[in-house]
Amino acid sequence: MKGRLEDKVVVITGGGSGLGRAVAIVVAEEGAKLSLVDINMEALEETKKLVLEQVETDILLLEGDVADEDQVKKYVDDSMSHFGRIDGFYNNAGIEGKQALTEDYDSAMFDKVIAINLKGVFYGLKHVLPVMKKQGGGYIVNTSSVGGIRAVMNQIAYGASKHAVAGMTKDAAIEYAEHGISVNAIAPGAILTEMVIGSFKQIDPDNWEAAAKDFVQDNPAKRLGKPEEVGHLVAYLLSGESPFINGAIIPIDGAQSAKY
Repeated sequence: MKGRLEDKVVVITGGGSGLGRAVAIVVAEEGAKLSLVDINMEALEETKKLVLEQVETDILLLEGDVADEDQVKKYVDDSMSHFGRIDGFYNNAGIEGKQALTEDYDSAMFDKVIAINLKGVFYGLKHVLPVMKKQGGGYIVNTSSVGGIRAVMNQIAYGASKHAVAGMTKDAAIEYAEHGISVNAIAPGAILTEMVIGSFKQIDPDNWEAAAKDFVQDNPAKRLGKPEEVGHLVAYLLSGESPFINGAIIPIDGAQSAKY
């Protein structure tokens, strides 16, 4: 039986770890060919290994910094040179930054978070949208966050960047819907990735598991999310099964954001 993404080309930024890796595995199992982008080539090689343990597919690995527009243009151009088209784009690469009160937040760290989380997503949209427009359609999923739909304590830069991703998603959706392009964003809560573990380590460096256990008590599901759960949501949005979903910011957080 063919998968929903059979022979489709999907570009994933931040493909070397976390949600990018989880999405790569799921969409490959759905039949997609992959162009994986990350600043860390060793991490990309590990993702490729994990994907090929599950399914045989064509995988292009591209080292690149999403905060550098020239490198973004290059990963788009290289993907097109290799595959000839881009059907789906998971515009995902991001960092949390450091946790601190606004008055204590390091300005250099603020700039870094904005460069990766906000400008990186913008550059991706800027260079992928013309490709999809020319080929007559495509599907884009940006990674926002529950920190993009509500406040998160001690994360002024992260919250600012992820709110901006939600806004850019809506703008791009209304601009390109007539060209057969859907642009949506997901808003993950605490999903068990290395980035989230790092966040808990900032709260309790000696026992992040205790910080996580305390955190999930406020979640209706009483647990952290699984990366593969995010993978299945992104695969659905990239599949084109419901193209009228457009400009949506979709929480995946065990209903926690519904409490606010």
